[in-house]
Amino acid sequence: MNFELTEEQQQIKFSVREFAESEIRPHVMEWDEAQHFPVELRPKLAELGLLGILFPEEYGGAGMGYVEYATIIEELGRVCGSVGLSVAAHNSLCSNHIYTFGSEDQKQKYLVPLAKGESFGAWGLTESQAGSDASGTRTNAIRSNGGWKVNGSKNFITHAIACETLVAVAVTDKEKGNRGISAFIFDKSMEGFRSDKKENKVGMRASETASVVFEDCYVPDENRLGNEGEGFLQAMKVLDGGRISIAALSVGIAQGAYEAAVKYAKERQQFGKPIAEFQAIQFKLADMATQIECSRLLTQQAAAMKDAGKPVTQKSAMAKLYASETAVRVSEESVQIHGGYGYTKDYPAEKYWRDSKLCTIGEGTSEIQRMVIAKHLLKSM
Repeated sequence: MNFELTEEQQQIKFSVREFAESEIRPHVMEWDEAQHFPVELRPKLAELGLLGILFPEEYGGAGMGYVEYATIIEELGRVCGSVGLSVAAHNSLCSNHIYTFGSEDQKQKYLVPLAKGESFGAWGLTESQAGSDASGTRTNAIRSNGGWKVNGSKNFITHAIACETLVAVAVTDKEKGNRGISAFIFDKSMEGFRSDKKENKVGMRASETASVVFEDCYVPDENRLGNEGEGFLQAMKVLDGGRISIAALSVGIAQGAYEAAVKYAKERQQFGKPIAEFQAIQFKLADMATQIECSRLLTQQAAAMKDAGKPVTQKSAMAKLYASETAVRVSEESVQIHGGYGYTKDYPAEKYWRDSKLCTIGEGTSEIQRMVIAKHLLKSM
């Protein structure tokens, strides 16, 4: 099994790294402090093909696979978790849901502008009473005049304010449980669809997170994705790819935190020598590097399986679980290595630490990942 990136993949990796270093890193703390969602990056991201990574060129995409995608998200996360998260959510959730389950007309109308970066995408699953239990969705859609009247709300939605297109699920037949949930494409211009409260987050502060509200929002039936009642199952399949996204983002955040720690350990002098020469620090760095490499390999394996068309539910859950918890451990150790300075905003360690925690929560908590993994392990035995 070959774990090396091809020459073309290496070129993609370094071009994204160069972009992140020149266009993102100089503004990271400025955006974080102001909770500024950098919409000014959108045309630059689109020019590089980063808003349509996974989609064929016929739909305006870059025609890449999940291995390239994971590499790109890692490189963005290495510099700024917020930008990495936004690119991931746009690609793997909203756009990918339409690409995977949409009709040709829906793809032409919605996916093409999303992949080209002319439109920004959001995806709505979580509600105030439906978090880890997504089957507890209360937003409902009732048939009306050849379409649907939707009422309810969605919480913790990336790009809820900036988006032009939203894919969200709603209950269309409450008697059927999760088989009575359908998916719809919403246009921001639809009457009765509005953005609501923006969250004041601990980390990922430059990635916009807010609520959306539906108040008698009329959606034509042509905007229903797939068959009625398939929305929940569609969402679970979309999350298989989404977990690879968060795993890759976690690897990037961990790598950034590790590099910051190495740099500081070589520069910081104590007892007459750099702290990198002390065994206590060396052991921390060794553990950090090993955990990152394990996370990267697991993530790339899940991505390669996805590209090969193999089932990835268990493997993507493993990658997401291990990589996200690694990001938290590594970034915390980075703060520790920085000592008191690690607890200040003068050094990058604290931001990696703050950003890392979301990775163990978003797109399925660590507890949910363990449930998914255990279920598949027991079935396979």
